Amino acid sequence: MSSPAVSSDAVARWAGPAAMARALVRCPSVTPADAGALDLLEGALARLGFRTWRLTFGEPPDGPVGNLFARLGTGPPHFAFAGHTDVVPVGDPAAWSVEPFAAEIRDGFLVGRGAADMKGALAAMVEAARRHVGRGAPGSLSFLVTGDEEGPATFGTDRLLDWMAANGHVPDACLVGEPTSVRTLGDTLKIGRRGSLNAWLTVLGAQGHVAYPDRADNPVRRLVNILAELQSRRLDEGTDWFAPSNLEVVDLEVGNPATNVIPAKASARLNIRFNDRHTGAELARWIEATVAAHAPAADLCVRISGEAFLTEPGPLSTLVAGAVEAVTGIAPELSTSGGTSDARFIRRLCPVVEFGLPGATMHQVDEVAAVADIERLADVYDEVLKRFFSPPR
Repeated sequence: MSSPAVSSDAVARWAGPAAMARALVRCPSVTPADAGALDLLEGALARLGFRTWRLTFGEPPDGPVGNLFARLGTGPPHFAFAGHTDVVPVGDPAAWSVEPFAAEIRDGFLVGRGAADMKGALAAMVEAARRHVGRGAPGSLSFLVTGDEEGPATFGTDRLLDWMAANGHVPDACLVGEPTSVRTLGDTLKIGRRGSLNAWLTVLGAQGHVAYPDRADNPVRRLVNILAELQSRRLDEGTDWFAPSNLEVVDLEVGNPATNVIPAKASARLNIRFNDRHTGAELARWIEATVAAHAPAADLCVRISGEAFLTEPGPLSTLVAGAVEAVTGIAPELSTSGGTSDARFIRRLCPVVEFGLPGATMHQVDEVAAVADIERLADVYDEVLKRFFSPPR
């Protein structure tokens, strides 16, 4: 099914991807606040003829979270863009050289929280959609956008996908606009991600005088033994597409100010980034068994924030890589490096890859995106749509 060409009103009100990126950065949408960012996207897409749904899920403390789904067309094939409007906190505003949400352009760079991760990509996606509509818009093009990717991600993309599946909006393929490029726009395309597991562990003991250890129970000793055993195991050697899995202790806490007192409890927090040789459940069972062997009464909480996944190199990665090379002149490296993203949820509905701006400054002070890169990214996304909806014969 085709949609009508873009209206003259939509053309008149569109100032290009850089202007849209600036408008989005001016929305201080620190997770889970929306601050008008979803309104901006919804308005732009509605003017292009998209049908839009605003979906709010959850309750405190992790919600409510605002989400946006928009779809143009009803027939196959169905391609989806995915992203997030929420951003991480700015930290100390005084450390920035500009006001973090002023969206200033300096020396050709858009400076502001979210410029690279990932409001610049969202603006480029809207520009690609505008061009797609102007060509007659065959098939279906959709946007799935959440306000909770940088936070707990409990009521964001995961819930939005449930709604999409229940309402007949399952795409054939999806492109997430995370900042995947490392040094230069076009150098890296993500085809998978390692999984992530967090564990909180508290070992209880009995407080006492250090000179009388037989009258106390030192939890630090047992906690140290648990962590030593966990860290002594080499989880794997990596795979063709994934780096070796790694366990890192990220926090230790006893909170004992005295030099002559055995503490009553000791706590630690750890994270495992794991490849597709493991599942979160298997690693959780291993941690639980290790803890039980040393401290059966310990308090342990394990949360799996995402499983490892791989979109095997094939039609989707070939299509997107070809579009990237056609626009940038760079054949992107296929990679699974980095942290997690909402692609970990999307992969349950359809093949998914990630491509976006250089991410060297994401989450940092003075986060930036080159205006030229935002505009070229729109060209890449447009080329992806051309190749998806009108594949070369």
